[in-house]
Amino acid sequence: MGSTGVDSTETVAIVGGRVVPIEGDPIDGGVVLIDYGRISAVGGPDHPVPEGATVVLANGAWVLPGFIDAHAHVGVWEEGEGWAGDDVNEMTDPNTAHVRAVDAINPADLGFRDAIGGGVLAVNVNPGSGNPIGGQTVALKCWGRTVDEMVLRQPSGLKSALGENPKRVYGERKKTPQTRLGTAAVIRDAFTQARNYMAKWENAEPGKQPDRDLKMEALAKVLRREIPWRQHSHRADDIATAMRIADEFGYELVIDHGTEAHQLADIIADADIPVVIGPLFTSRVKVELRNRTMASPGRLAAAGVTIAITTDHPVVPINFLIHQATLAVKEGLDPETALRAVTINPARIAGVADRLGSIEPGKDADLCIWSGDPLDVMSRVELAYIGGSEVYRYDADRQEGVFAEPGV
Repeated sequence: MGSTGVDSTETVAIVGGRVVPIEGDPIDGGVVLIDYGRISAVGGPDHPVPEGATVVLANGAWVLPGFIDAHAHVGVWEEGEGWAGDDVNEMTDPNTAHVRAVDAINPADLGFRDAIGGGVLAVNVNPGSGNPIGGQTVALKCWGRTVDEMVLRQPSGLKSALGENPKRVYGERKKTPQTRLGTAAVIRDAFTQARNYMAKWENAEPGKQPDRDLKMEALAKVLRREIPWRQHSHRADDIATAMRIADEFGYELVIDHGTEAHQLADIIADADIPVVIGPLFTSRVKVELRNRTMASPGRLAAAGVTIAITTDHPVVPINFLIHQATLAVKEGLDPETALRAVTINPARIAGVADRLGSIEPGKDADLCIWSGDPLDVMSRVELAYIGGSEVYRYDADRQEGVFAEPGV
């Protein structure tokens, strides 16, 4: 399939493909119209194509919304750059709620191009898990010259970690927290301080407000349920602790990783807490991964848990996101749910479902044309559009992807 060379100011009609809108039934021979960077219409083979539109012949290929990785470190943890490209963990204080992933993202990280080649057109970038409270996450598109033009939602959450990582980092320094109970105490203390900070502002007389505290302001966003608490937790007991603290302080909880979440699937489903499950391609490199299983996504979904699948890039290369979904299907996950776990579910978790995650009129025209079913490992992305502009095509003669230049 050749390049169209279109930009976001043109009317584009993708015709003749198998359109998989995610929210709705697939349409064989469907039509997707794009105007000014947004989807303007979706219809069947008889849907009219405006005169003068640039027509893209999908010819039976699959048309899907761009995939979304709801938990990755692309841009802040660059591959092959060593310490120079490692900006994922500010491990100088157990509470770094005030740091922001957006301030460390390098749009030139090759991981963004890998993502697009694998159909991943948006990502939620998280700080690392070295601290009990690691910092603010950001949802962004995978294409742009500056991170500012890529941003979809900032902040999109606040990262926190339970389990082995923070107790190892600070335990080696003989500082709090050295244990799981110490990590939980740091989190509780931070939220208690944030509540007190909020009360001081609410009760302050005009002109006598307390000094601003950026850590407390970030935590206040969580307490006001403006952004979710993104809780790194692998073991079942850590997941239970995450739910316990969330219940105490009343914030919106998202469980990240959830390696043993399937052991508590019914409890998590009853609490209506989403799980961003993964990475699934890793070996059991630490104790809390000993019960990792590819069957976990299917077991969680069967229990009624909303799931998204993550690569945790660069732990697993981000372009392998859909392959993790494929193997989860092999181990019991419903194929339709698998596609939702890399589209509309992560869009909702990141708070960007009004723009991404499905093919619907009014949403951003962030689409991929696949050679076939993306759950078939032999299928590939042939064309990718972000905001209605072609950013990628696969050159079959050269057997490699060709990218446009950001901003062009």
